[in-house]
Amino acid sequence: MLRNYFKIAWRNLLKHKAYSVLNISGLTIGIAACLLIFLVVSFELGYDGFQKNYNTIYRIVTTSTTKDGGEQHNPGIPCPAVEALRTDFPQIEKLVAVNSAYGSQLTVLGDNPNADPASSKKIIENNGVVFTQPDYFSIFNTYWLEGNAQSLKDPGNIILDKQTAVKYFGDWKNATGKFLKLDNTVLLKISGIVDDAPVNSDFPVKLFISYETLKHYADKYGYSKEWGSLSSNHQVYALLPSTVNAASIQRQLPGFIKKHDGLESQRQLILQPLKDMHFDYRYGTLGDHSTSRTILWTLSLIGVLIIIMASINFINLSTAQAVGRSREVGIRKVLGSTRSQLIGQVMGETFLLVLVSILLALLLAKLAMPYLSNVASVPSSISLLTLGSSLFLVITLIVVTALSGTYPALVVSGFTPVLALKSKINAASIGGISLRRILVITQFSISQILIIGTIVAVSQMNYVRNADLGFNKEAVFVVPAYSDSALMTRMKPMKEELLKSPDILSVSIASDVPSSDNNWASNFYFNNSGKDADFPSFLKYADEDYFRTFGLQFLAGRGFAASDTMHELVVNETMMHKLGITDPQKMIGKTIKIGSGHWLPIAGVVKDFKTNSLREDIKPLTISSSQTNYFTTGIKIHTSDIARTTAFIQRIWQQTYPEYAYESHFMDDTINRFYQQENQLSLLYKIFAGIAIFISCLGLYGLVSYMAVQKTKEVGIRKVLGASISNIVVMFSKEFTLLITIAFVIAVPVAWYLMSGWLQNFVYRIHMGAGVFLLAIFASLLIAWITVGYRAVKAALANPVKSLRSE
Repeated sequence: MLRNYFKIAWRNLLKHKAYSVLNISGLTIGIAACLLIFLVVSFELGYDGFQKNYNTIYRIVTTSTTKDGGEQHNPGIPCPAVEALRTDFPQIEKLVAVNSAYGSQLTVLGDNPNADPASSKKIIENNGVVFTQPDYFSIFNTYWLEGNAQSLKDPGNIILDKQTAVKYFGDWKNATGKFLKLDNTVLLKISGIVDDAPVNSDFPVKLFISYETLKHYADKYGYSKEWGSLSSNHQVYALLPSTVNAASIQRQLPGFIKKHDGLESQRQLILQPLKDMHFDYRYGTLGDHSTSRTILWTLSLIGVLIIIMASINFINLSTAQAVGRSREVGIRKVLGSTRSQLIGQVMGETFLLVLVSILLALLLAKLAMPYLSNVASVPSSISLLTLGSSLFLVITLIVVTALSGTYPALVVSGFTPVLALKSKINAASIGGISLRRILVITQFSISQILIIGTIVAVSQMNYVRNADLGFNKEAVFVVPAYSDSALMTRMKPMKEELLKSPDILSVSIASDVPSSDNNWASNFYFNNSGKDADFPSFLKYADEDYFRTFGLQFLAGRGFAASDTMHELVVNETMMHKLGITDPQKMIGKTIKIGSGHWLPIAGVVKDFKTNSLREDIKPLTISSSQTNYFTTGIKIHTSDIARTTAFIQRIWQQTYPEYAYESHFMDDTINRFYQQENQLSLLYKIFAGIAIFISCLGLYGLVSYMAVQKTKEVGIRKVLGASISNIVVMFSKEFTLLITIAFVIAVPVAWYLMSGWLQNFVYRIHMGAGVFLLAIFASLLIAWITVGYRAVKAALANPVKSLRSE
């Protein structure tokens, strides 16, 4: 019986090629899109799920409340808190500090610790270098290839992961016992090798340096014994026994803070579960990627909706085809087929069609895999077929077969044999036209939501790219600067050499560029007051050419004079307004003291510029000179011959810092990286909107095909009575225009709600005006008219004699 079902199903697919191609196309694209969504969502939700202690690992993070009621979130805690936590909370099983050293250079010295760094292999590691303790390997999964964790008790020891050891020495087995130099300062001996961390881990650590080394180089790497000092680089992780409740620890942490630093009203330590770490933007991760569960559930919902749309297509196309199969069904019933057998036949055909679609979807997904990393933060190396994805495809096969086949099976099996054999099956006998109209409305509601989402996302990202940031980001080339005492004297000569080129307009050495991830902040005092301000001042350090290089505009006063140390300040508009002053001229000459520093006069007020990304408010800012805090060189260049100019910069830089590896980028590339996830989401909306439109068009074609079959004689009569082709097209289009309009009314409030929530991620954002929604309805109607028009014209051109022959 089953074999017979599949044989007939295969013959029907071949007999009705156009119908089969339309159905398979919609299902193939829909299933392929859902499979890729499943891979992305599974990858993100699986972050660190492999950790054996996944449910009992916590990170201790800091939330600070400012005096004006604001909140600041920091993933770090003060350095002395580590030992204090061990003493005060003996019930914590393991506790480990992890201090990141971002942008570190490793010089490969090999067997000779005294090798010349200038002639040795140098590698910049922007992420994955940490100072930590032996207990790190008791908390997190680790497979040891050589050595053991106890070597990290001693200063000067480092452990590499396998991939890094291969990169440095060609073979990880040759690495142990060899020497590296960190930032041309810290000599390190390799004492062990561990296996690489999985790709979906928020702990992509490649080099583990002993924590005691950090203490020996406290000033260079920010280790402080002061409880008031807080750095996001210094993070602490705790492993709790299964018998200890995290809530009980959390209740004791306010008392712990009060006991040790007395800042209980401003600072709070919070236990953040490892399972939440990847999805909390406020604190970030040790890696460079985090996401939100909302985005993942949104993607999952889109996947489900696309599958539903593809199933709706099948229903519409199958019922449109059912009239043509009425005689076949009539003969089968006369020959003794039961209704259950007819249902089984239709479900078998559906199963076969869905199975073919899944196989084609696998091929399509395989072709798309190399491009998946462009639209989502997943590596191109992830596998397409896993146990999870295979189970997903099996469930998809069952669910889509049930969704797509049940209604057509009930319709076909319900034909009356006499009417079927006399070709009297029509809309009245099939019924369900109202259901199919509802399905088309559903399809176009979904597609219009995605169209509106695409328009809003693209418009917002265009706004971000073209927004006035308050400074000039164009043609600014950025290279590193080094503030070590031994290298500080090289800054000025390098700057002078660079300015000898006519292609270089200006050079500034600073802590960072105007818009960056930097969030250095401090308490401060204003105008000789003994009481500190109610909000922190965010800090940037730069030389006197900073304002000219980046095109910052002064509202009053001037930039500070050349100096290696802080002697004058420049503030921004936001700082001025938060201090209650409206006239920029009245700020000039007033004084500010940063933390426990000296009173410094305000030399100028600059117009506000975007200090971070457009997701955040502009922060109250002070800019001053401090050569010990310079890490970046910004170079404004002519664009007439960029290759020649950048080659000149590289040559001068390498002559100045021969012991360092050269790195460079344009400033606008840095700014674009702020919005990588939003740009990916915008691209995803475009792709899914295109898929939804394509599937909707197939659905429309199915319903128009059904109506064309039902109205064959009506169209013939109208043509005999003188109706033109345009009259026939209007007759078909009128109903679908109404259906799409109804879909639009449904889609608008849903899309407005969803995209308003997404736009809340940006402090600076577009306004969703009527134009966005009008463009969406116009696009939907245009696409629908083209789809309907094609099938309607085909029906209108049919010979009326053939249409009326059966009468």
